[in-house]
Amino acid sequence: MTRFPHDRFDDVTDGPRVGAHRGSYRRGRGWIAFAWAALATGVLVGIGVLVLALLNGSYSFNGDSSSPAPSASSSATSTAAPSGEPSAGSSSEAAAASPSDQGSTTLVVLNGTSTRGLAATATTKLTTAGWKVTSSGNAGTTGTPSTIVYYQQESQAALAKGIAASLGVSAVQQSSAFPNADVSVVLGADFTG
Repeated sequence: MTRFPHDRFDDVTDGPRVGAHRGSYRRGRGWIAFAWAALATGVLVGIGVLVLALLNGSYSFNGDSSSPAPSASSSATSTAAPSGEPSAGSSSEAAAASPSDQGSTTLVVLNGTSTRGLAATATTKLTTAGWKVTSSGNAGTTGTPSTIVYYQQESQAALAKGIAASLGVSAVQQSSAFPNADVSVVLGADFTG
């Protein structure tokens, strides 16, 4: 038992006790405080990571958890390589759409080469033709040989053909490799602007 220096409260008289009674110091109280502090730190770090992920746009909440949702981020970089060969035509032989048919379809222009400013040149060309470009930037790779217009859903094939025609290319392909936009243009070495 811990010993405290003798003071006036230790002298017991015949009457009721006077002053404060000192109980013995319980062992392990430091671990309890440490555990609470560690728990609070873990919770705060977890909340911070979630908030940063939401602000960065790399995490989103949607009702359908079976398919990834497009990110709200304006980042247009993608490292996924689409599979399959590009086709000059689609499985549905829809006619090319015009810029007035774009509606709310998002359009991203990605530079798949090491040539600087190629995405800006293509964006200007599309904007001049009447298309609304959502964002532009660099693709995840720089060795793309040919320009391809990728679209997410079969209903967007005509838009992809119209965009390809505005750029002077013919290769369009349905792919889910670029989930941040409905239609993604990946510029290749063959694009001259």
